[in-house]
Amino acid sequence: MTVDAHHHVWDLSVRDQDWIDQHSPIRRDFTVADLEPAARAVGIDRTVLVQTVTVAEETPELLALADVHDLVAGVVGWTDLTRPDVADELARLRALPGGARLKGIRHQVQGEPDPDWLLRPDVLRGLTAVAEAGLVYDLVVLPHQLPACAKAAAHLPRLTFVLDHLGKPPIASGALDPWAADLRALAALPNTVAKLSGLVTEADLAAWTLDDLRPYADTALEVFGPGRLMFGSDWPVCTLAASYGDVVEAARQLIAGLGESERTQILEGTAIRVYRL
Repeated sequence: MTVDAHHHVWDLSVRDQDWIDQHSPIRRDFTVADLEPAARAVGIDRTVLVQTVTVAEETPELLALADVHDLVAGVVGWTDLTRPDVADELARLRALPGGARLKGIRHQVQGEPDPDWLLRPDVLRGLTAVAEAGLVYDLVVLPHQLPACAKAAAHLPRLTFVLDHLGKPPIASGALDPWAADLRALAALPNTVAKLSGLVTEADLAAWTLDDLRPYADTALEVFGPGRLMFGSDWPVCTLAASYGDVVEAARQLIAGLGESERTQILEGTAIRVYRL
């Protein structure tokens, strides 16, 4: 079986997703019920549901979904890391229906104009609370923010940092550096892991190939190793470039040259261990 360690859902009648272009094909509702048949069809039996907006009400909603859908084994939610009572807020979330499935916290760092946002004292204090709660921290960042990720991870060795989408490398341009060098520096820290996710939407949406993705996946394999890599679909965002099944198959093809135990780590073992599924 396979764990999908990264997907989203949203209901536009509940809340706008203002990051989605008005004319985008993903500007519609996506539910767990929509995902489930596609996931089961390709051998996925557990998922991690990840936040999309910096709105406090979203995380309880995601936890409630996890409480009623067996497919959703974990939730990465959002809370304001800079609030002075962040530890109390994390405890409140874990006491809600589905709260036991809260596994991590994420913030849209990619949208912060300060490249060193993660290193602000109030943010570091909040990240410390995440570590003390036994949760992990998902990093959604752009390549130029990777150095700050490494500094934050070095500052907080007790917190596991999970890099989403390999830090959004410039696949469409074919460039590797400085992304690869910065990824290597992050991976040198033992409390970091990464997701093979979101790659098809960093490539040419209409004409990507496995060969376009392979240098970036191979770099991640080299620096993190299978024991610190996990697969994520990034559904439904991935559907801008490929079907759910095609994204799963692409990941399997990218790691096909590994041994069975190494493939198993990427496809399920790392996510189960890191997110305590």
